[in-house]
Amino acid sequence: MELSPLQKERYKYQPKLPEILKKDISAIVAVEGEATESVSDQQKIKELFPYTYGMREVSFAIGEQCAKEGRIKAGVILSGGQAPGGHNVITGLYDALKKANRENTLLGFRKGPSGLLEDDYIEFTDEYIDEYRNTGGFDIIGSGRTKLETADQFKIAMKVAEKHGLNAIVIIGGDDSNTNAAILAEYFKAHGSGCQVIGCPKTIDGDLKNDVIEISFGFDTATKTYSELIGNIERDANSAKKYWHFIRVMGRSASHIALECALETQPNLCFISEEVEQKEMSLEDIADQVVSSVVKRSANGDNFGVVIIPEGLIEFVPEVKKLISELNDVMALNEKEFNGLESWEEKYSFMEKKLSKESFKVFSILPLDIEKQLLMDRDPHGNVQVSRIETEKLIISIVERKLRKLKESGEYKGKFSALNHFFGYEGRCAFPSNFDADYCYSLGYNAFMLIRGGYTGYISVISNLSKPATKWKAGGMPIVKMFNLEQRHGEKKPVIRKALVDLEGKPFRYFASRRAEWAEKTCFTYPGAIQYYGPESVCDITTRTLKLEHS
Repeated sequence: MELSPLQKERYKYQPKLPEILKKDISAIVAVEGEATESVSDQQKIKELFPYTYGMREVSFAIGEQCAKEGRIKAGVILSGGQAPGGHNVITGLYDALKKANRENTLLGFRKGPSGLLEDDYIEFTDEYIDEYRNTGGFDIIGSGRTKLETADQFKIAMKVAEKHGLNAIVIIGGDDSNTNAAILAEYFKAHGSGCQVIGCPKTIDGDLKNDVIEISFGFDTATKTYSELIGNIERDANSAKKYWHFIRVMGRSASHIALECALETQPNLCFISEEVEQKEMSLEDIADQVVSSVVKRSANGDNFGVVIIPEGLIEFVPEVKKLISELNDVMALNEKEFNGLESWEEKYSFMEKKLSKESFKVFSILPLDIEKQLLMDRDPHGNVQVSRIETEKLIISIVERKLRKLKESGEYKGKFSALNHFFGYEGRCAFPSNFDADYCYSLGYNAFMLIRGGYTGYISVISNLSKPATKWKAGGMPIVKMFNLEQRHGEKKPVIRKALVDLEGKPFRYFASRRAEWAEKTCFTYPGAIQYYGPESVCDITTRTLKLEHS
């Protein structure tokens, strides 16, 4: 296989570790802190997780080691959507295992959790691992979205773990994957299995974070990738001066990606779903903000601009959120009957009977293609696949209608030509930034320290991330601490609570204090491509979000 020059050079990059993890492994000890509780629904979740509830947070320090010595055999799974840096979590885990004892082994289960259930694996070697160091993607073993949630699945997983003599399984994934990791850890412990389960926080969406987890891996690289593309479009818009670009970026449940990209590129407009929900903005209100900017900029002779829209925006518009909630419930209860309908007219009539009058009114005024997108196949949780809804096109159509009326009345004489874009897959498998390469390697290395300490049901935690890597801190947090109860498939289930954009937080307040100027003037900034070699001020810089949060 022919390698690109960058790929060859990235193989040579040695990721940086927190100072504590550079020490002799035998001299690193776990220090336990306070007992933990789930973020909400404490009593119910305690009942559901009697074996792993209330465990203590862990940090690592230098001291007299007390961990069991001997050979360790671990398995690793990549779960869910891809995120830059996943390969380095595995290489960090592998290197720590081998540094502790060359006889330690690591199995990689192929294609996600299904690889564990089907006993489809590869045993990693130095040569195999070396081909994936500091590279993007999940192709080292592949990923999958199979959920570990049934008793039969847990039994199979335990049998596979016993067959291979696994001491631990590391699950690299987002909130749902780490929810599965916690449930699997509880099952193993309840049934006397000695196999530990450790999670690692992955998602480019940035919504797997809290007071302990400062950022999920992949967010840094993905937002830098999208910001480069947005900056390129801004430069093009400012050159051609004749197009309004509407750019939808990933982030269904939270707008962290949109906000970070706005902080990096200073577009004319960026909508934050959480604010839209708080202010109870309608689709008309959102379009009015765009129209206001278009009219003001046109008066200045600027018939161009850039608008950033989070993937999940439509789900946060109260009137549409209510509609989607009803659609999810209707589909959960009537999926078989609905799927048996052949014509669009039959499906439309079916929804008219099942939805409330208010929700059907909203449904009926949407463009036909958006109506059909709302009724597409469900996602793995039984919900509307919001990522397939082309919200940017919907907003463009409403803006065009409003501008036509303004032209007819003589209040607007400019030109409006809109182009739409969706940036998603472009950022999920990019070469990881130095930050993500270092962070992910540290997460994997640290996961081994948790295994060595005998912990299960924990997520690997590297913190103090706004500082240089040598000052990062290593530890672990019980996954159940992040749990709350949420409605899934029509019933309450324990899941990790997603972290939404904090409208009182520094990143959003910084954005809010400047957006009025951005809406009228051309304040574009151009981040450019991710830099891997050169001054640390350029190559090791992290996100604006993280910098502002810890300033």
